[in-house]
Amino acid sequence: MSLPEKLPPVRGKYLPAAPLADMTWLRVGGPAEVLFLPADEADLARFLAETPDDIPVHILGAGSNTLVRDGGVPGVVIRLTAPFGKVEAISETQLKAGAAALDKKVAQVAAKAGIAGMEFFTGVPGAIGGAIRMNAGCYGTETKDILVEAVALDRAGRRLIVTPDELGYAYRHSDAPEDWIFVEATFEGTPDDPAAITARMDEITARRKTTQPIREKTSGSTFKNPDPPGTPDQRKAWQLIDQTGWRGRKIGGACFSEHHANFLINDGTASAADLEAVGEGARADIKAATGIDLHWEVRRIGVETAK
Repeated sequence: MSLPEKLPPVRGKYLPAAPLADMTWLRVGGPAEVLFLPADEADLARFLAETPDDIPVHILGAGSNTLVRDGGVPGVVIRLTAPFGKVEAISETQLKAGAAALDKKVAQVAAKAGIAGMEFFTGVPGAIGGAIRMNAGCYGTETKDILVEAVALDRAGRRLIVTPDELGYAYRHSDAPEDWIFVEATFEGTPDDPAAITARMDEITARRKTTQPIREKTSGSTFKNPDPPGTPDQRKAWQLIDQTGWRGRKIGGACFSEHHANFLINDGTASAADLEAVGEGARADIKAATGIDLHWEVRRIGVETAK
């Protein structure tokens, strides 16, 4: 029996052998054995509840910090659809966003509604689901600072409403179980003039343009910094990459950016194996030179080579 035949009936779509490379910012990787596009939350919940536990299930958000390996992804890859991307202000200080909404869109809707505190999202690549899971942040603010509650579905399709305290947040980390799929969140800010909020967002965008290779095939920060923000004499991943000579060093079509050494770059010819080899090569040299074990911020899924 083929995998699609083992899956429950849904109102959304199953796409066997679906290409994934163009769904990620790094533009590499093999296909999903099956790609599932759920019609809405109820459709996703039914799928999770009725899909056998031995079938692997993965969630792919905006693909901004995901490296799909060349052999593709066994099982089912879920990509949230438009109904999961809605964003709306629900009070003078609160905003509700679907997990598929781009972080930048959340910042824009908040600004228009006169809700301050979410400007940092304009500098975070990706979608809200990923931001919740990894406590995404930049320029001194993190997702946990504005999150009121998040809604997730577990592997059995049960709907869970959780608070930041229950998610066990730390620097670029949450304790959320791997099988949870976030579907929406409520955020809270403070009232402010929309023009002032927009001006701060413009400053963040301008700063990103001068410090990050935002027009390249990249995935944002490759590694977490060894120390969280605010640590005295904070050690930073890009500095360690520089010190070990990995800025610009190529393997195939992959290298760390000359513009920002913690950004992996695909020059258009890289394989997923090339990109992972650059990352692992840098990690090994940094470990040998300093004893520091860098941890990937980019999520890697799938098998390394095609069968």
